[in-house]
Amino acid sequence: MLNRLLSGDYPRSKVLAVILVAIFVGLAFAPFLFPGVKALSVAAKVLIFVVLVASFDLLLGYTGIVSFAHTMFFGIGAYGIAVATTRMGPTWSALLVGLAGALVLSLLLSLAVGLFSLRVRAIFFAMITLAVAVAFQTLASQLSDITGGEDGLTFKVPEFLSPSFEPFDDPFLGVSIDGRLICYYLLFVTAVALVLALLRIVNSPFGRVLQAIRENEFRAEAIGYRVVVYRTTSSVLSALFATMAGAMLALWLRYNGPDTSLSFEIMMDCLLIVVIGGMGTIYGSAIGAVLFLVAQSYLQDLLRLGSEATSGLPWLSALLSPDRWLLWLGVLFVLSVYYFPTGVVGRLRAAAARKVG
Repeated sequence: MLNRLLSGDYPRSKVLAVILVAIFVGLAFAPFLFPGVKALSVAAKVLIFVVLVASFDLLLGYTGIVSFAHTMFFGIGAYGIAVATTRMGPTWSALLVGLAGALVLSLLLSLAVGLFSLRVRAIFFAMITLAVAVAFQTLASQLSDITGGEDGLTFKVPEFLSPSFEPFDDPFLGVSIDGRLICYYLLFVTAVALVLALLRIVNSPFGRVLQAIRENEFRAEAIGYRVVVYRTTSSVLSALFATMAGAMLALWLRYNGPDTSLSFEIMMDCLLIVVIGGMGTIYGSAIGAVLFLVAQSYLQDLLRLGSEATSGLPWLSALLSPDRWLLWLGVLFVLSVYYFPTGVVGRLRAAAARKVG
């Protein structure tokens, strides 16, 4: 059963297996283990970014394609939900229509971008995708009648997912059961299903061909594989999974705007998370997302405590100021790349292999 769920892709490291189980349990019981609005929001964001980063790793880590248009499909998914619910009201049919429309648009755009520019090599393809992403972000900002422009769209979700929905009077294990909690577990189930689907894809014969293309594109073509077809299919699948992640974001925030889902900073965050977790490993997206988002969310609080504790040393207190959290985040990233050049997953698997050898 477990072999089928994981598609035969086991962690191959006891430490990695423990970490992954801890992440799964932590996310599954986050509302009960980490009470508070901020903690729940961070956990929900982790679920969303696990899917987004895993879909991006399908391109970068498994196929060897560097694309800067990934957040465009993320934004399409978020806007699909936002526009549909704004026009049709907070109904389940609106969510389905919005998601279906976003998936179709992402399919067409990714197919067009793939067929048009996947024959272009390396940095030239990356520049083309960057231009497409910037153009789409500008378009979303200007079509205010549809997208709300720079102000974005605030919308309502079905009552079942609304914070005001409280089916039980008494709390369960100290936590009130409401629509917000139900929405979180909807995201959790969706994220787990999508990650398992990505594991199935990368461990299928199709996924093996993608890895062969990544290692040596010319040899793969010489064997008889149509590289352009496989690369385009990978691009389309990656875009569809990113669209699902965008829909999850909109459903959780009940708001979407250009800076929320189309920002280039999100693209940079994806790159950082992939590098931290390990390229070419779906598990790396989970570990990288947890490490990065927890650091991003709580580093300021830790620095504030450190600054107050070292108030007797003005220079050290100033260095630990919460305003300098980006500096320390950068330092942590540099250290992680230095000590884990193949990512956390790659380092742990290599250590386990050496022990076996």
